[in-house]
Parts: sequence; C-alpha cells; structure tokens
Amino acid sequence: MSEATMTSAPVARATNAAPSKPVTPMSERKPFPLRTVAGMMVLLVLIALPLLAGGYWTFTLGLCFANAIAILSVSFLVRYGGEVSIGHGVFVAAGAYTVALMEKYLGVSVLAALPFAAVAGALLGIAFAYPSRNLSGIYLAVATMALALALPELLLYFSSITGGYEGLYVKRDALPGISRDLQRYYVPLAGLVVVALLLRQFRRSRQALALLLIRTSAPAAESFGVRRSWARLSCMALSAGIAAIGGALLAFSSSTVSPNSFTLWTSIFLLVGSVVSLYSLGMFGSLIGGIFLTLMPLLLAGAGDWVPILYGGALLLVVLGANLMPESWRARLGGGRA
Repeated sequence: MSEATMTSAPVARATNAAPSKPVTPMSERKPFPLRTVAGMMVLLVLIALPLLAGGYWTFTLGLCFANAIAILSVSFLVRYGGEVSIGHGVFVAAGAYTVALMEKYLGVSVLAALPFAAVAGALLGIAFAYPSRNLSGIYLAVATMALALALPELLLYFSSITGGYEGLYVKRDALPGISRDLQRYYVPLAGLVVVALLLRQFRRSRQALALLLIRTSAPAAESFGVRRSWARLSCMALSAGIAAIGGALLAFSSSTVSPNSFTLWTSIFLLVGSVVSLYSLGMFGSLIGGIFLTLMPLLLAGAGDWVPILYGGALLLVVLGANLMPESWRARLGGGRA
C-alpha cells in the first residue's frame, strides 16, 4: 500500500463521518431543574423515614400513600373529563375487594393481583360510563352518588363471597424477606411514585391533548375526529383503574376490607382530598391531599362533637390558604395546568 493511500484513508473517513454536535459552553447549559432536585430529596426522605419513625407513623403514612393514589384518580377525572364524581369509593372498593378475593380463593399476593384490580376498576368504569355517557355536571355527580349509596348494600347482599360485615383480610406478604410493617409502607409508596410517573408521561401524549380538547370544546374536537363518547369512556376507565390501584394498596396497608370502609363518606372525602391537592396530578400535590384525608380525622378524634366544625374549619383554612398563594406556586403544586 502506497504512502498516499495510507494518508488519504483517515482523511476520507474524517470527511465522511457525521458532523459532530457543537459543544455547548458550560455557561449556556441548562441547569438541572431545581424542582426535580427538590422532589428527589423529598423522595429520599420518605424512603428513609421508617428508619426514624415508629410503627404507628409507618402504618399511617402507608395509608396516606394509598389514599393519595385514590385522590389522583378523582383529580384525573376533574382535569381531563371536567366532571365531578361523588362515587369514586366504588372503584376504590373494586380494587380492594379484587385483591382480597384473589388472596382468599387463589392464594396470590397483592403484587400479582394488582394488574387484575386495575383492570376490574377500569371495566367497572366503562360499565358505568357507557349508559351515563350523555350525563354531565350535577346529573353525573348524582349518578355517581347513587353508586356509592348502593355499594355497601351490594357487598352485604353477597356476604357469602365478600365476607359481610366482617369483610376480608389481606395478610399475605408482597415482598419476601422484608418485615410486614415496612412492606405496608414501601409498596404503597412505590405505587404512588409509579402512578405519578405514568400520569406525567400521559400528560405529554396526544391522547391527553385529545381529552383536553374534547373537554374545552366538544364541537371543535369532533371536527378533528375526536369522538365525545370515546373521550368519556376512556377518561372514566383510566380514572377508575387508578382508583382501583389505590384501593388495592389501601387494602394491603390496612390488611382488611369491609363495607364500612367504602360508604358515601369515603367518596366525599376523596373529593375533598382532591380539592385540597388542587386537583394535582403530581406526586407531592396528591400526597398533601392524602395526608389531609388520613391524618385530619385522627388528629380530631378526641374533639367529640366539635369534629365536624373543626374539620370544616381546617378544610376552609387549607382552601383559602391555597387561593392566597401566588399563581406560580399553585401551578407548581398542581403539577401544571394540563
């Protein structure tokens, strides 16, 4: 091989190579988002918290995480469906009873039953949304309330399956080698993180834009080929599926399910938690709602007849305080407008 050939080959490879990307100066690079850093720090604190907190707080915070997922489902329906539900306790109960029944009759743990719980909730949401697809506003709210009123009676009517007043137990471990108290904390926490991340991805999708368009202007959306009935069914199915996941993890954290856990008040308190979280679809906004929903009744337990007044006062204080916050803070807490 001649010397000219040897020298021209590297030159030719360099010429044919793809142009390298321009190097961005350090001063022009985007800093790592402060919000992401703060979120990761809070998540690390939550992961380490069982090492510092006692068993009572570990148990209570596990319930907070599961309730936060159920609150996310209500916020999702409000954000993308533009509707208010007073019956989401039904979908939460679907997930909880699916897990309990699969453990009782099939002997599987909550992790194996969780996908079936989500599917059961989504199917129940579709079964409700299809006949009520032409309802909206207060009419849909009343229809969902009817579901919540009928649920305890249905559970008691099929007491041979659902366990009646005593309910069912969820006792099987989800993770081998880890104490049950820690499992009841970390499994709902992991569920909340996963659901929040999936919702974050969904909000960037074309399906999310289509749902927002049909909520904002149905005629305009239908002119683009987005059908209103599809939007109603998909929105309710996704919301009910998320609620069922929350119910499944709530059953695992509390170790039991019973009709008294899913009354009309359960659905109303989920709506209250969604308001407190500012209809957030993010992890930390929903966690604020979950903490309010779980801890406030415990803090007021010794107040006797003053409980409704103090609870209403606390709710009013939180809502008015949220409205006094700057708009940018509210948008961040709410996880954005979409």
